[in-house]
Amino acid sequence: MAPWSGFWGGRAVLAGADAYRGGTPVVVKMENPNWSIAEIEGDGDGDDEGDGFLAGGRRRRRRGKNAKQITWVLLLKAHRAAGCLAWLASAAVALGGAARRRVAAGRTDADADGEDEATATAPAQPRHSRFYAFIRAFLLLSLFLLAVELAAHANGRRLAAPAAVSFAALHAAWVRFRAAYVAPPLQLLADACVVLFLVQSADRLVQSLGCLYIHLKRLKPKPVSRALPDAEDPDAGYYPMVLVQIPMCNEKEVYQQSIAAVCNLDWPRSNFLVQVLDDSDDPITQALIREEVEKWQQHGARIVYRHRVLREGYKAGNLKSAMSCSYVKDYEYVAIFDADFQPYPDFLKRTVPHFKDNEELGLVQARWSFVNKDENLLTRLQNINLCFHFEVEQQVNGIFINFFGFNGTAGVWRIKALEDSGGWMERTTVEDMDIAVRAHLKGWKFIFLNDVECQCELPESYEAYRKQQHRWHSGPMQLFRLCLPDIIRCKIAFWKKANLIFLFFLLRKLILPFYSFTLFCIILPLTMFVPEAELPDWVVCYIPALMSFLNILPSPRSFPFIIPYLLFENTMSVTKFNAMVSGLFQLGSAYEWVVTKKSGRSSEGDLVVLAPNKEHRKQQRSATPVAAAEAKKPPAPAEKKKQKYNRIYKKELALSLLLLTAAARSLLSKQGMHFYFLLFQGVSFLMVGLDLIGEDVK
Repeated sequence: MAPWSGFWGGRAVLAGADAYRGGTPVVVKMENPNWSIAEIEGDGDGDDEGDGFLAGGRRRRRRGKNAKQITWVLLLKAHRAAGCLAWLASAAVALGGAARRRVAAGRTDADADGEDEATATAPAQPRHSRFYAFIRAFLLLSLFLLAVELAAHANGRRLAAPAAVSFAALHAAWVRFRAAYVAPPLQLLADACVVLFLVQSADRLVQSLGCLYIHLKRLKPKPVSRALPDAEDPDAGYYPMVLVQIPMCNEKEVYQQSIAAVCNLDWPRSNFLVQVLDDSDDPITQALIREEVEKWQQHGARIVYRHRVLREGYKAGNLKSAMSCSYVKDYEYVAIFDADFQPYPDFLKRTVPHFKDNEELGLVQARWSFVNKDENLLTRLQNINLCFHFEVEQQVNGIFINFFGFNGTAGVWRIKALEDSGGWMERTTVEDMDIAVRAHLKGWKFIFLNDVECQCELPESYEAYRKQQHRWHSGPMQLFRLCLPDIIRCKIAFWKKANLIFLFFLLRKLILPFYSFTLFCIILPLTMFVPEAELPDWVVCYIPALMSFLNILPSPRSFPFIIPYLLFENTMSVTKFNAMVSGLFQLGSAYEWVVTKKSGRSSEGDLVVLAPNKEHRKQQRSATPVAAAEAKKPPAPAEKKKQKYNRIYKKELALSLLLLTAAARSLLSKQGMHFYFLLFQGVSFLMVGLDLIGEDVK
């Protein structure tokens, strides 16, 4: 657009001040996102006032030129607006086509649960969920109440008739009944949820202020003693024996990059051993991982492959089995990386020195960074959540109370602390949080390093993300039931017990999903049909907007997504509430463990750089009898890939219809703020229910 700016301003630039005598110049700024017009008054304007008739003719000619210029600018604006409308129309058509494909396919989340089982060969029978039945009944009730209100509203515009009079009497009876019996308990529940909402918001505000204090004071964990290597002998520094574990299960997409990254850690080869803990039940995946381990062994890496015969206890059972090896007693620390994590080469050099001369330290946790955070809208919203979790929650808890939940990966444990805490246990689906709580009760301290990152992947499909969140929110409630007696009996400070029970478990793991779902998905729609109970605007809009603003501060580049983030968090409250209830009451879905699907995105450090030298590897493999035998084998048939589908999620779809019904009802009472919130929240539930937010599988 620069040539157009030069065209409009060229005359003034070339002719200087004399150019203004023929007419008032118009400066057009072609800057995105909008153009602006500024009319500059020339020096000759005052002289024209004394010229009388001649000045009037000049002004008329000047107006004609300026009008022509403004016409061109308006045409350019219209062209830009038409382009925006065309883009919006194409996006709407694409969304409509995707929604039509979802509905035509007819695959729901119940079908997905059956297809995740490795032994499932026949079509899975849909599972009947009581939670879904409750939402569906609530939707039918809201539709009925909307019909009643619409009939009453229409009746007020007609002349009285016998049928109309009888309907008016019934409606008046319903109004008296809801005012006397429905509104008071609903208002009481709403007030209780608002109190919980304010308490949780205050907790988040305090954590954000704590993070601000850390940044202002530049607080940062530092090693007790400097562990610098000797200048004359670099190998004479602090290099204790470190065991590195990579637990994995059927993760064929990411095993190469994780093994390559770990084998390239900058640490003396003789002082660390890599355990690849493969729980895969697919023989092809097992063979591929074993072959990759053999490649690195031939290249000189100290790496072993372990496969369990009895696969019990999921990840906790896998880690527990690995720690029972006889050679583990020779190692002082253990670093754990999930299959999609790729540590930088200096990871151990930046984490292990914190243990030196600090015998109370049990865990050093690093933060995560994401190679696919800009892949789609779902990954962008996850990035906001996890940036707040690491930047604020983990950092503040690590600095001020030396305790936080272990993230299950990208951390280094003192093996003595693991053994003192009872080791890995398979009693919950959050073995990482379990071992962290037990270590805290034993008096071990934790450190979080916000400046040490480890790259990993975010789930790119809503199906994978929903199952991950279900496990992350049902497990803490299982753990709370099991750990509560131990917390009460433990001989630690009272404030540490209070922090564990009321803040760590109740407020952040139970109250948050409870009020988020109850307040915004149940009570708010009900208040549209029972106007005697109400929620103020600051509960519906202002406080949630402030909390979303605080959540998004650690990732400032995500500010354009603040409104989608607010709506999506309320949408995810359905999954989190369902998981919380199943974990608290030990329902069947509480013990579901589904490995999060990975796409195998490469990190900034490419695999070609991390992999062993290709020619060297070829020479070594060609010299082995195994390689010669493999060369004579006929090529194996191509593996049949498991088909991926987008699905319809019934709970989210039913809630979208419920919220849109409540939005239609709010129009009758002219509640503007509530209408817009319900409308946009209903559209958000609709998009998630039709699986339009994550990966689109054609």
